[in-house]
Amino acid sequence: MSDDIKALFWKALANSPIVMVGATGEREHHIPMTAQLDRQAHGVFWFFTATDNQLAGGGPAMAQFAAAGHDLFACISGTLRRETDRAVLDKLWNNHIAAWYEGGKDDPRLVLLRFDLDDAEIWTAHPGVKGMFKLATGMTMKAGDFGQHAKVAL
Repeated sequence: MSDDIKALFWKALANSPIVMVGATGEREHHIPMTAQLDRQAHGVFWFFTATDNQLAGGGPAMAQFAAAGHDLFACISGTLRRETDRAVLDKLWNNHIAAWYEGGKDDPRLVLLRFDLDDAEIWTAHPGVKGMFKLATGMTMKAGDFGQHAKVAL
């Protein structure tokens, strides 16, 4: 099941790559960031940001994700690090990113953060006929009646 739910997670994230990210243990609110994905990269995604962003310093972090159709949810832990490989920046750069940085790829405010993923808890919300019947009639729900849940290493 964990491989199946991981595959569902990556597909949903590719479809709607917005996640809420915050430093672990900090009292600052999480902020929305657009995950930049690379199909060849496993256990990592990136964020473009600015030097004055509260996440720019890196460190332990958490991200929350809700799929566009609200049929998959994830809480992801990992570590933010500045990505210094210019080839990665060049590969991920696009017009949507360029619109935010007047100086383009060489803007002095530009920071590319790599989120090295440790693990995640992922939930799916697919109640099926049995789950919907239980919800409609007030019957007691049991694990698996509304979807799947797994703790996975990413």
